[in-house]
Amino acid sequence: MGATEGSRDTDRRIGRRALIVGGTAAAVGSAVLARDELARLWWRAPGVEKPRVEGAVDFRGAQWVAASDANWRRADRPDDYGIDMVVIHVTQGSFASAVKVFQDPGHGAAAHYIVGKDGRITQMIRELDVAYHAGNRSYNERSVGIEHEGFVDRPEDFTAEMYAASARLTAGICARYDIPVDREHIIGHVEVPGTDHTDPGEHWDWDRYMKLVRGARSAPAQV
Repeated sequence: MGATEGSRDTDRRIGRRALIVGGTAAAVGSAVLARDELARLWWRAPGVEKPRVEGAVDFRGAQWVAASDANWRRADRPDDYGIDMVVIHVTQGSFASAVKVFQDPGHGAAAHYIVGKDGRITQMIRELDVAYHAGNRSYNERSVGIEHEGFVDRPEDFTAEMYAASARLTAGICARYDIPVDREHIIGHVEVPGTDHTDPGEHWDWDRYMKLVRGARSAPAQV
C-alpha cells in the first residue's frame, strides 16, 4: 500500500526566501536552476493556479472519489514535475478499506488510483498532483501510483479483470506522458529506493502484466 504517515511529503510554498534564492542563483550563474525552481513555484501565487473541474478524472471510465487533501500535494504536473514512472501497489486489504484510509487525513498517504478485483477503477487524486504513495519524495513527484485490491500472499486476488483494467490504465498514463513501457519505468513499490514495502509481491505476474500493457498501448486510445 501507499507510504505510511511518517513518510509524507512536505509542501512547498512560494515566499520571499524562495524568490531570493532563485534570484541569487541566477546572479551567480545558476540561471537554469533558478528558472526550474521558480517554474515549480510560480503557479502557487494567488490568481495563477490552473482551474480545476470538480469530479474530473484522467482515465475515462474511472469513478472519482476524493482523497483527503492531507494525503497529497497540489502541483501542476508535468509542467512543474515531469512524470516518467508508474508505481504498482497492492492494498493489503479490500477496495473499500483502501478508499477509507485514503480519505483519512491521519493516514498520511494515498495513491492516484485503486483497481478492484472486478476491474473497476477509482481515481482519488488527479495525475497533475503529487500523491504520497511511494515513501520517497522524488518518486512521488515523478510518478503515478496505482493500488490493487488484495493481499500480496494471495495470488487469487490478482484476477484477469484486474490485470486487464490496470493494464489499460497504465497504458493510458504512459501514452499521456510518453513513458516507455518497460520495467525501468513501470515498477513495484518494493523497487522504490528507501521503501520498506514488499508489494506487489512475488505473485504479481509481471510478464503477463507488461504484455497486457504493451497490447493496450498499441490499441486505440482509451483515455
